[in-house]
Amino acid sequence: MNSDKYTIGVIGGGPGGYVAAIKAAQLGAKVLLVEKGQLGGTCLNRGCIPTKALLRSVEVIETVAHAKDYGVLVDKFSLDRSLLVKRKERVTAQLRQGVEGLLKANKVTVIKGTASFKDVHTIMVEVAAGETKEYNCDNFIIATGSKPAIINLPGIQGRNIMTSDEALELTYIPGRIAIIGGGVIGMEFATIYHALGSRVTVVEAMASILPAVDQEISQLLAKTLKHKGIEILTGAKILEIGDNAQGKTLTLEKDNARKVIEVDAILVAVGRAAETTGLNLEGIGVKLNGRNIAVDKYLITNLPNIYAIGDVIGGIQLAHVASQEGERAVLNILDKQLPMDYSIVPSCIYTIPEVACVGLTEDEVKKRGINYKVGRFPYVASGKALTHGDATGFAKIICDSQTGEILGAHLIGHNATDLISEMSLAMKLEGTIEEVADLIHPHPTISEIMKEAALDVTGHAIHIPPRK
Repeated sequence: MNSDKYTIGVIGGGPGGYVAAIKAAQLGAKVLLVEKGQLGGTCLNRGCIPTKALLRSVEVIETVAHAKDYGVLVDKFSLDRSLLVKRKERVTAQLRQGVEGLLKANKVTVIKGTASFKDVHTIMVEVAAGETKEYNCDNFIIATGSKPAIINLPGIQGRNIMTSDEALELTYIPGRIAIIGGGVIGMEFATIYHALGSRVTVVEAMASILPAVDQEISQLLAKTLKHKGIEILTGAKILEIGDNAQGKTLTLEKDNARKVIEVDAILVAVGRAAETTGLNLEGIGVKLNGRNIAVDKYLITNLPNIYAIGDVIGGIQLAHVASQEGERAVLNILDKQLPMDYSIVPSCIYTIPEVACVGLTEDEVKKRGINYKVGRFPYVASGKALTHGDATGFAKIICDSQTGEILGAHLIGHNATDLISEMSLAMKLEGTIEEVADLIHPHPTISEIMKEAALDVTGHAIHIPPRK
């Protein structure tokens, strides 16, 4: 057994785990971090960052394709798949090295290997084939993340079906691709593959894509992507996956009629499942909630010295949520007793145009029986959006009609993901719609749409005609 004893052992080096490890070390704890793969987890290596690197390439493709609109004449251009992949890998490698450096600078002991609980204070780590080391810790934070979920569809077994992991490798660009799932992952990959030249069909069982997003926003996104040439089939039930001489087939039912789609590749993007394989949670008595680790509001499992954070506990599976949970778990281990607050969590979707939101949707406000008002402001009335060349989108703010409390904010358009934090902060500080409207925003910036949307709540937006 390793003679060292650690205050906190973190299992998993993703955005929840490595942040927790650094936070704990900053506060004086002796910290062990165990990671079986690459530091940074899914987000850095197979999720957030590599997809955004590819989406940046997509933005460049769209800019060059419309270069004439900016007075720039381009005779022709072509894509180099290998260079796209190299850039993606270069970005992720640089960030991964940064995480390694931060852990080293904070004196976190990092062990590469697969951890399994021996008891509530001890883990066995397989550091190489046939070589296991034992580590003792006062407390543990489980941050093992998730893996792509696979649905059990007739015919899916034994066929070469992609998940987001394989789709990111870009080993080839299929001529035709079907994406099962119209959520965040599905729509981002639809954007990527369409720009790279694939004919994309999105199949979604719900009545709309992005069903958790405000319906005005998701409807405009669907309309915009369809206009670009992406086929979106909502309310569609997949009956069977098969093969024919031309490739793969999807048989589905939509509007009480059967339809067969022929494609070259199929991507399953139906969410993610908690990754607890090999941890021996059952052996030490950690309770599960379905496939997820069950925790209370302080992120404690049923065992008082074992905490869990991030995708492995289910809930809101976002990297920035996992990081916040990581910091909060550390503070709670060190006797702060601070519950997690999920009421103000911004969500971002990196399609083109981008989507961002925080708080309640309009449908959710209606269901709660709250008297409310809505302000909207279109990108087409923004000077900065017009100079950028893409005026698709709008901002929408929902507030309590009596108190002016901001209940939700929703955006679709260029840089939407960088704008949402203003509304998150306003909600966190319990700001009112009047205070957002009174805030001086720099000109010309796209951020001005937030001020104008706030003014529109009372019908007093400056740069759109008054309401009739």
